[in-house]
Amino acid sequence: MKKKTTTRKTIRQIVREEVAMAIHEVIDELKQPSLSSQKKPIQEKKNFSKNSVLNDVLNETAQDGEWKTLGGSEFTTDRMNELVGGQYSDMMNKNTPQQQVPSSDPMSQFLNKDYSEVLKKSEEKSKMKHGG
Repeated sequence: MKKKTTTRKTIRQIVREEVAMAIHEVIDELKQPSLSSQKKPIQEKKNFSKNSVLNDVLNETAQDGEWKTLGGSEFTTDRMNELVGGQYSDMMNKNTPQQQVPSSDPMSQFLNKDYSEVLKKSEEKSKMKHGG
């Protein structure tokens, strides 16, 4: 019984010391001026959307500039092929038929399905219905 009491007291003392050190670290951080509190040059806000909250977020993101260097370097049109890989060029190349990638994922099957026949039928029905 005495061993449990001593262990509990020791644990409480260690926890107190750790909490005290953490509090001192937080207080020191709060006293120091942070980098985010430094004034940034104010840029004119652009109107991206009718939604004011979305506009604020988009303007903040545009002004921040971190998005420009995602992936370790700046994304430019020169790196577009790296971003989209060969998928876009395959899609635009009319000489090569599009290949459907078989997948067990239902969402992938839904998104990659060829809906051209469905579209043709719907256009035919629409013309018949509207007398076209």
